[in-house]
Amino acid sequence: MKKTDFNISLKDPVPPNDMPPLLEALWWDLKGDWDRAHTIAQSIPSDDGSRIHAYLHRVEGDRWNADYWYHRAGRNYPDPNVSLKDEWTSLFEEWIEG
Repeated sequence: MKKTDFNISLKDPVPPNDMPPLLEALWWDLKGDWDRAHTIAQSIPSDDGSRIHAYLHRVEGDRWNADYWYHRAGRNYPDPNVSLKDEWTSLFEEWIEG
């Protein structure tokens, strides 16, 4: 999915059917539906799925759970100076097409 298509889709009440699950989880997070984003993240059985799952628990403020999922993804809990917005952007940039 291209960045412009993602951004245009934010005007809609639901994401496009062909949106990859990693981006869909970020989409729902951006739309303020943490529960839906979390449900999607839980269903992605990969390191990237664990990374977004970790990020979402960080959003929730559950550091212990976030740390568990970062570890499952082979990552360390991010430096506390990395804002949630910066982490979201980093994930998005990694998974979106130009």
